[in-house]
Amino acid sequence: MSAEIKLEELGIQLPPPPKQMGVYRLLVQTGNLAFLSGHGPFLDDGSVITGRVGADMSLEKAQDAARQVGLNILATLKNELGSLDRVSRLIKTLALVNCSNDFFDQPAVINGFSELFAEVFGEEAGIGARSAMGTNSLPGNIPVEIEIIIELKH
Repeated sequence: MSAEIKLEELGIQLPPPPKQMGVYRLLVQTGNLAFLSGHGPFLDDGSVITGRVGADMSLEKAQDAARQVGLNILATLKNELGSLDRVSRLIKTLALVNCSNDFFDQPAVINGFSELFAEVFGEEAGIGARSAMGTNSLPGNIPVEIEIIIELKH
């Protein structure tokens, strides 16, 4: 099924695509692969979700933040590629979770992102290889940063 149609069926409206905030590209394509730079949990109004998981943010709020990162990545894909239907499949997800030293459930946080991609692209195309790692800080005190590699349709 078309990812664009699936978004409509799910009632998901994408946020404005995030703006580039440094010396890098949001998406680099080589052959039929596209590499997306790390994205954070920006909201529609330009504000950002902040917090440290296990310290001042719950697992549930962190999962919501990871889902928001997924929405931002989808917005970037649509903006850069013209259509989400150009995505063949998710290859790899690398996720960082800003968390306290005693928080050990980083994969559960990133499920907020992974579940969104499975909903939009289907389980076969929307679930890829994944790493979820904890870190002691992220830029702007965001709770989650995610980068992905996708395969594009020819």
